Amino acid sequence: MKTHVLQSELWEKFKNDYGTPAVRSGKILYTKHKIPFSNNYYAYCPRVNPFDIDFETLKKSLIDNDCVAIHFDVPNITKNSDMAEKAENILKEKCVRSAREEFAKGNFFLDLKKSEEELLAGMHKKHRYNIKLAQRKGVTVRTSTEDKDFDLFFDLYRETGQRQKFFARTKTYLSKAWKIFREKDAAFILIAEYGGEPLSAWMLFVYDDVLYYPYGGSTERDKDVQASCLLGWEAIKFGKNKGCNLFDMWGAAEDMSNKSDPYYGFSVFKEKFGANHVNYINSYDYVINDSLYKVFTLANNVRWKLLNILR
Repeated sequence: MKTHVLQSELWEKFKNDYGTPAVRSGKILYTKHKIPFSNNYYAYCPRVNPFDIDFETLKKSLIDNDCVAIHFDVPNITKNSDMAEKAENILKEKCVRSAREEFAKGNFFLDLKKSEEELLAGMHKKHRYNIKLAQRKGVTVRTSTEDKDFDLFFDLYRETGQRQKFFARTKTYLSKAWKIFREKDAAFILIAEYGGEPLSAWMLFVYDDVLYYPYGGSTERDKDVQASCLLGWEAIKFGKNKGCNLFDMWGAAEDMSNKSDPYYGFSVFKEKFGANHVNYINSYDYVINDSLYKVFTLANNVRWKLLNILR
């Protein structure tokens, strides 16, 4: 199992430069988040490999950093893998089940070792049709590492967040990630344009031979030209040209038959590229201070309920 980009040295630098303290404990990376009205912190550790956790070293690190607990959010082990049972047992022995997941429990993987012909053949026929339609209509896709194109991407990302009512990251946050990853040739903007106007844009990360699609946005204009379908196909070819073996599409609905899932719409879009749907093992919390952890968990659950009401 490859190290996820959220456990990478690039993510560590980004978080520290952004102002969120990031701590390396052995092989794992976590961030510290201040608990209001206290001198304590909550530690957040997404996409960790449970086999990398040294609990003795981690406990000392958490105590030294005044953390009441650490949240292993959606560990980077899929349920159908040979390692799933052993990985979950490692966490069950030392941790308690988390009250909630913050990361998507499902995902899509696309094998980029396949030829372009194989990848096209594996797509849903509607996506293949829409890709050809976009090409006939004159949609073009370009790759950029220019700040002006990051600005263009962010405008589309913000527009999408407002339209779909998801919690969009701030421009300051994404700009910091963009610049740090770009310095290491690990971040790229892909933009689909029609008649000289941008219709869709994605920010992609390349790390350890994996292509990641963490952020994207589009406009409602000219939806009939299917710019996003062509953009997805060009992203796949881009990943292959970069030597990536896998396309990690970042997140998806856990149950693809549940149309009420907030992730359902864009999950269907991803699925039609021929990607393989996976679900991850459960999230767990490693608790240092039980009484403070219970108070924090209760308050955090109330906070998320309020955020969902206000969304």
